[in-house]
Amino acid sequence: MNARRRPKLHVMLPAAILSAALLAACGGGAPDGESLPERGGAVASDEAPGIDEAVLRERIATLASDEFEGRAPASAGGAKTRGYLIEEMKKIGLKPGNGDSYEQIVPTVETTLNPETSFLKIGEKTYAYGPEVVYWTKRVEEAVSFEDSDVVFVGYGVVAPEYGWDDYAGVDVTGKTVIMLVNDPGFATQDPDVFNGNAMTYYGRWTYKYEEAARQGAAAAIIVHQTAPAAYGWGVVEGSWKGPQIDLVRRDRGASRVALEGWMQEADVRALFETAGKDFDALVAAAATPEFEAVPLDLKASAAIKNSIRLSLSANVVGMLEGSQAPEAYVLYVAHWDHLGATAAGEDKISNGAVDNATGTAGILSIAESIAALPERPRRSILFLAVTAEESGLLGSAYFAEDPFVPLANIVGGINIDGVLPVPATKNLVVTGYGASELEDILKKYADQRGLYISPDPEPEKGYFYRSDHISIAKKGVPMLYADLGPDFVDGGVEAGEAFGADYRVNRYHLPADEYDPSWDMESMVMLFEIARDIGLDLANSGDWPNWYAGTEFRGLRDAQRAEAE
Repeated sequence: MNARRRPKLHVMLPAAILSAALLAACGGGAPDGESLPERGGAVASDEAPGIDEAVLRERIATLASDEFEGRAPASAGGAKTRGYLIEEMKKIGLKPGNGDSYEQIVPTVETTLNPETSFLKIGEKTYAYGPEVVYWTKRVEEAVSFEDSDVVFVGYGVVAPEYGWDDYAGVDVTGKTVIMLVNDPGFATQDPDVFNGNAMTYYGRWTYKYEEAARQGAAAAIIVHQTAPAAYGWGVVEGSWKGPQIDLVRRDRGASRVALEGWMQEADVRALFETAGKDFDALVAAAATPEFEAVPLDLKASAAIKNSIRLSLSANVVGMLEGSQAPEAYVLYVAHWDHLGATAAGEDKISNGAVDNATGTAGILSIAESIAALPERPRRSILFLAVTAEESGLLGSAYFAEDPFVPLANIVGGINIDGVLPVPATKNLVVTGYGASELEDILKKYADQRGLYISPDPEPEKGYFYRSDHISIAKKGVPMLYADLGPDFVDGGVEAGEAFGADYRVNRYHLPADEYDPSWDMESMVMLFEIARDIGLDLANSGDWPNWYAGTEFRGLRDAQRAEAE
C-alpha cells in the first residue's frame, strides 16, 4: 500500500469488450483463434477447489514473519521473499512467467537531494526548500540545472482529446518552466459534464501532469498545492518528497523527463503571480474552462539540483498457468510483495506488513493453487505477478508496464489485490474507480451469487483509483479491476465497518503492529479471493475482450491497442 495514498478508512483500501461492431471492424470476433466457447464455457469455476484457509493463513504468517525483515525491496529480507514466492509457485505448478525465469529484474535508484547546494529561483526570489517548495529530478544524474527559463501558467496542464481539452494548445513550452494546478477541471466546477465531475480522472493526478510536461518539452514542472483538490495538506507533500527518493532506472536514465519536478505552496504562487501582475484567482477560474489559453508570466526561472545516487536491484516475481487453447492471451493477477522493512524506532523495529500486503501476495498464490487444481487448464493463460517497490511509488508495476514481457495488447484484463483487512462477514464489496470498465459487470455476476452488493468508492474526488499498482498497467490501456471487502458488516452495519477500518488506520497501518494474528476472521477474505478467482476463470475461459466504458480516459488507448494487435 503506497505511502502516498490513503490508508484504510472505509475497510476497503482505495484500494480496481471490445464491442461487436469494433471486433467486426477489426476482422472478426475471435481474436484468440478458433471458435470460442460462451463465457464460463469449457471449464466451470465451480470445479475449482475452494481457497484453503489454513494454507492461506500459513502464507500470510510466513510473509509477515520477522524472518522476512519487513520485505524491503533491496534487502536480505526482500531477497528471501522473492525466493519464497518462487518456491511456492513451483510447488503450485506454475511455469516461469518471464521466458524461462520467474523474475523480472527491476533496477532502482535512490536519489537524495542536497538542500544546501540545490536551489530554485523564480524572478527575484529563491524559494525555501521544505516550507515553500519541494522539488526533485527523475534524471539519474548527480547534477541537474537550467538557467533563465521562461515561466508559463498552463492551467491544469492537461491534454485530453476525449474531453475536448488542451491546456498546451497554441503555446510552445520547450525549455520553459510550467506552473499548473492539481486535480482536474471537473473537481473545480463540480459539473458532471466536465471531465468526470467531482470524481478525479487520471488527468488530475500529479504523476500525469509531470509526464505531460515532459512530453511537451518543458524544462521544469511545478504544481500549485491546494489542500482540497490535492486531498492532503502541505505536510504530506513535504513529508513524502523530502529525503531519499526511490525511482526506476529507465532505459534513458530519466533523460526524457523534465529537469525539475516540484510542488509550491499556494500562498507563494499567489505572491509570484502578483509580482508578475497577474490575478491568481481570475486565472484559476479561467483554467476551469475549455477556452483557457496558457499565460506567460514574464518571469525567469533558474535551478540547480545536486544529488547523491545509490543504485540497487529488486525484482518482480511472476508465474504462469499456460492456457490450453489460446496461450498467447493472458489474464493478470497483481499484488505487491514489498513493505517498509526494518526502519521503525523502538523495541520492534520491523514493519511486517501483514495486511499490507502479505494478504494480497498470499491471495494470488492461493488463487493460483485453486485454479491449477482444475481437471482442465483454462483456455487462456493466467499470469500471477507479485511486484516490488509499490511502497516506493508503484515502481515494480510501472517497470512491468513500461517493459512488459508479454504484449500488453494480449492481456485480456487484470485484477489487483492490495491490503485486504480480515473483516467479519460483510454485505458489500467496494470498487475503487467505480464505473471504469466492463470488468465490473463480471464482478457483479459473482457478487450477486454470494448475495453481496457493490458500492462505489465513497471519495472518488481523491483519486484513489490512481494510487495502487493496477494504475501502472491501466494507463497503458489494459482494463484493470480493484475491488475489496466493504464496510457494511452483517453484524453492526457500516458503523461497525468504519470503526474496524479506522482502528487499522490509526493503530497498525505502516507500523510494526501490522502483524498476522491467528485470531483473524478469514471467512470474508477467503470469499473475496474466491470471487477474484472466479472472475479470472471467467475471463480465461471466454473469448470476450472487456474494455473500458465509453468516455473513460483509457478507452481510446485500449481501442487502438486491440485494433493494432488484430
